[in-house]
Amino acid sequence: MRVKHKKWAEPLLVAHPEKMVLNPSEVKGQWSDRFPKDQPIQLEVGMGKGQFIIGMAKKYPNINFIGLEIEKTIAAIALKKALPENLPNLQFICADGAELTDFFADHQIDKLFLNFSDPWPKKRHAKRRLTYHTFLAGYEQVVKQGGSIELKTDNMGFFEFSLQSLNNYGMKFDGVWLDLHHSDENATNVETEYEHKFSELGQPIYKLAAHFDS
Repeated sequence: MRVKHKKWAEPLLVAHPEKMVLNPSEVKGQWSDRFPKDQPIQLEVGMGKGQFIIGMAKKYPNINFIGLEIEKTIAAIALKKALPENLPNLQFICADGAELTDFFADHQIDKLFLNFSDPWPKKRHAKRRLTYHTFLAGYEQVVKQGGSIELKTDNMGFFEFSLQSLNNYGMKFDGVWLDLHHSDENATNVETEYEHKFSELGQPIYKLAAHFDS
């Protein structure tokens, strides 16, 4: 997701160190200290403007959530939306999601969300896809043993690639939905910005849930 640079974005990020972490490697192994309650931690990699992770934090106060976004302006938009909500179980990171093992101790995360990740459709860019096996290895390191990944996308090619990649990696599928919004699973679904936009246009939303076989 790319948006026009906003001059106010970086000052806002810097002004709220209680909510926004700009140097996550300094917090490695200490994430529980940033929340008032010691609860399971769930992470969204590529949170966009924050609709999903804010919605999850509101819906599940007994879980601690972290939203990660690389683009400063987009992270600032999410932060701006979250501040009035005053959610103690929500933290943000502005950094590159490819460096997760530098940010989190081994098995510190209970669940990881990948929502509408860049599909990188060209074959030569396969290594950049967030479900490529090198990324999965990083996820396995930071997610608890037997921990899970949930993925949503509107891109069938990326979805098929992800199914194959997770299967080849040895993950076990807990569910696969080819039309999420017309399934029973949608009853507990929290939408992202992209998801709402695409579903309004009649585009099916694909979802998978899988766990590491540890």
